[in-house]
Amino acid sequence: MNQLTVIGLGAADFEQMQMGVYRKIKSAEKLYVRTEDHPVLQDLKREGIEFTSFDEVYVKHGSFGPVYEEIAERLIEAAAQENIMYAVPGHPLVAEQTVQHLIEADREGRVQLIIEGGQSFLDPIFGALKIDPIEGFQLLDGTSMSQHDINMRQHILIAQVYDSFSASEVKLTLMEKYRDDYPVTIVTAAGSSQEQLRTVPLYELDQAAEINNLTTVYVPPVTSDEDALRDWTTFRQIIATLRGPNGCPWDQKQTHESLKKYLLEEAHEFLAAVDAEDDFAMVEELGDVLLQVFLHAQIGEDNGYFTLEEVLATVSEKMIRRHPHVFGDVIAEDAETVMVNWQEIKKQEKADTAHQSLLENEYSPYSSLQTSYNYQKKAATVGFDWPNAEFAWEKFTEEWQEFRDEITQGSAISRTDEFGDVLFTLVNIARFYKISPEEAMLHANEKFARRFHFVEQSVKNSGKAFNDFTLEQLDAFWNEAKQLEKGE
Repeated sequence: MNQLTVIGLGAADFEQMQMGVYRKIKSAEKLYVRTEDHPVLQDLKREGIEFTSFDEVYVKHGSFGPVYEEIAERLIEAAAQENIMYAVPGHPLVAEQTVQHLIEADREGRVQLIIEGGQSFLDPIFGALKIDPIEGFQLLDGTSMSQHDINMRQHILIAQVYDSFSASEVKLTLMEKYRDDYPVTIVTAAGSSQEQLRTVPLYELDQAAEINNLTTVYVPPVTSDEDALRDWTTFRQIIATLRGPNGCPWDQKQTHESLKKYLLEEAHEFLAAVDAEDDFAMVEELGDVLLQVFLHAQIGEDNGYFTLEEVLATVSEKMIRRHPHVFGDVIAEDAETVMVNWQEIKKQEKADTAHQSLLENEYSPYSSLQTSYNYQKKAATVGFDWPNAEFAWEKFTEEWQEFRDEITQGSAISRTDEFGDVLFTLVNIARFYKISPEEAMLHANEKFARRFHFVEQSVKNSGKAFNDFTLEQLDAFWNEAKQLEKGE
């Protein structure tokens, strides 16, 4: 089998080219280059070295993926006929997708690949910027980077920023994390005689005239928490500081038990924001919920029981395990099938606790309504349920009459007991109609508070006191509030 040798042209001009690379290129029988747009190649051409470029492939496709695939396939076909050399900018193993395709073909036995050296663009860039990579750095591809890839506390180098359009895409991605005027440095032709460094505010990144295929964008690490407010690490460090020796006395003394009520309150406030369709309030309230989660995780870490990483690992593993139709080969065509699979997986997970009651994990310490709903829903999974809603209505009528009887004949204890049965049957009716009793009760409470506030305001505006009004007059205010809500 013929050989396909890949070699790096270096990152700068001919004067910076390694002598060993130069000699191997001169002795190549057949030389291909990914692109002729490299300063070294113009000097090699003047020396009479002939090569074939793949620049015309870039014109054929609308994105880089197909370009790199076609170049790799053409090289494999050429290598089937004779020994060839393929020269790429920089180092073959640094930000060179065509080489990755060739490596895969080599593993499949389709080509015999040899990779030679070449100076990557990283060395001259580190020198130009005067940074030490041991401090931590990231090398990102400007054509495919995501805000989720970014570690704001490391040096970031972004390659494949070759024109104003790609620079604009990079700018918009960075703005998801950094402030608009955060300083970034545009490095062009690092290590060559044409080397240029220009530091600009982030919002001007795509307006720089010197952006070309030798450009790399450098984003320095943040030096303050204020510059990294959109980074998860910052929030975690804030919580750790609040709980630490020099932190807040209130946060320091909190426990899982003392924080329970706050988690419940913040969840309800978020639900209220959802009902109000208030996106800004949702952002704030979700932040408050997240605060509670991070506080509980920090308490677990402080006590040596668990860490945030364990919380993330547990929920991530569960989501992957319970979604085999997404992360595996199970087929689920609708939401109902998904729920059937979900319940079956849960049943398998708890197979070793078969001796436990079916209701074992259904109790909710924060809501008797939710507990009732959970119990009835779980019992229904084994057939302990009415066949349809009509039977549930009949049961409600029966329990309501029993409660009415206890009002006239029973004791305080029996009345409480029978009223509980009435509520239990109402929860069951809600379940048949796919209504969350907890959510319904939240709506009712919020509605009452909203309308009663209107009554209070109406009384205040009158200059009188509550006891100056009859119930009928107060009820008129209530009805007015209802009409205003309906837009009447």
